[in-house]
Amino acid sequence: MSDPRYQIDVSVTTRYLAAQSQPEQNRYAFSYTVTIVNNGQLPAKLLSRHWIITDGDGRVQEVRGAGVVGQQPDIAPGASHTYSSGTVMATQVGIMQGSYQMLAEDGKRFDATIAPFRLAVPGALH
Repeated sequence: MSDPRYQIDVSVTTRYLAAQSQPEQNRYAFSYTVTIVNNGQLPAKLLSRHWIITDGDGRVQEVRGAGVVGQQPDIAPGASHTYSSGTVMATQVGIMQGSYQMLAEDGKRFDATIAPFRLAVPGALH
């Protein structure tokens, strides 16, 4: 069972960006909005991110960096942080997953898992 002091839950919604995509050039743009909720007992700061992006052909791209969209938010217990970002893939369907590296107020570092979620052009999946 996980330690209740360090409980971060992540939810994601996605959207296909037709106006920014160029299907004839195998360029499919997507936005995603992430909500990070601190359901733990201690305040926690988001230090960095690690994304694993897999397109429909199995090509994998890993992205690591400090914070999210230029921020390293402090998230109090019961509070949340929401941000939007985007990615471009060469296929109509793909999957993203990863983790956030967090620092709790007591100095403990821990990972918050981002469960796999699908990016798909509407109608691409039957």
